[in-house]
Amino acid sequence: MYSTTTISDDLEVLQELSDTGMYSIIEITVDKGQVPLRIDKFLVNRVDASRTRIKQAATNNFLLVNQKAVKTNYKVQPLDEIALLTPKPKGNFEIVPEEMPLNIVYEDQDLLVLNKPAGLVVHPGHGNYTGTLVHGLVHHLDNLPINTYGDIPTEEEEKRPGLVHRIDKDTSGLLVVAKNTPTIAKLAAQFKAHTVHRRYHALVWGDLENDEGTIEGNVGRHNRFRQVMDVFPEGDEGKVAITHYKVLQRFGYVTLVECRLETGRTHQIRVHFKYIGHPLFNDEKYGGDKIVKGTVFSKYKQFITNCFQLLPRQALHAKSLGFVHPTSQENMFFDSELPDDMQQVIDKWARYMGISI
Repeated sequence: MYSTTTISDDLEVLQELSDTGMYSIIEITVDKGQVPLRIDKFLVNRVDASRTRIKQAATNNFLLVNQKAVKTNYKVQPLDEIALLTPKPKGNFEIVPEEMPLNIVYEDQDLLVLNKPAGLVVHPGHGNYTGTLVHGLVHHLDNLPINTYGDIPTEEEEKRPGLVHRIDKDTSGLLVVAKNTPTIAKLAAQFKAHTVHRRYHALVWGDLENDEGTIEGNVGRHNRFRQVMDVFPEGDEGKVAITHYKVLQRFGYVTLVECRLETGRTHQIRVHFKYIGHPLFNDEKYGGDKIVKGTVFSKYKQFITNCFQLLPRQALHAKSLGFVHPTSQENMFFDSELPDDMQQVIDKWARYMGISI
């Protein structure tokens, strides 16, 4: 059901509601030749929503035309930009324990650190109701705590027991998981204060101009394509995001870099490097899954195709992780080897360029 609270007639509000995972935004551009027609009649033939639901959306200012709320008697005009917020079908988010291999590198009574493989979704969400890391964690551990500062956890929080941070499905690397409420609260505070040591290794397209640098630019949802992030350098949208990097190895057309996150925004490294013209190697969402730098020779094209087959994901690995243990106050530090797929591609680039590593 929709909230009975009337909200601002602003597309940004709809986008924020959509980001909760409970709603979807349907966006339609009216054809040039469209004759004037009531918007409820127009939409009922084009979207999976009844006239009752469309009316309910309009009542709550969830039906916008050209970023302004309209009622159902509004008559659509050619090239109108329509946005309709609809609730997603309620999925089954009950987390049933599933046995799966977990590459645990450290574990004590308060927490564990594991090395997540690429391809594993961290927590349940739309389209991923089973087979996530969380399902494996609740099989391995009982009574994982929920990371919430409120008295009543939200559905989103209930889907993320033990988690204080996450990495993308196709990013590999280290994660820390809390086993009890005091631990999750203290670890969350460290992440919020940006005192956690995090280093990522990434293979990016192009030859970076400087050996070290900092990328700054607010990161938020793309205004039109909500599944990807965008950089807002003027700071008018999104949240502050800062990525520090240094070059580890140059291979002419690609560069291996180490990244240090000062903030932890969704897709931060991926979208920041796209922003400076160096998308991650084979990053489908951000333009790295095609030849960005190199030659036009067929042998080079075949070489890139072979690399993409070896590494069918973005070249990003959460290599090291450090934090203060919430109970012992000991400085904990963990490092991991690059996964085989990423290491093989780096070795392949070294051979191709005649570089010894």
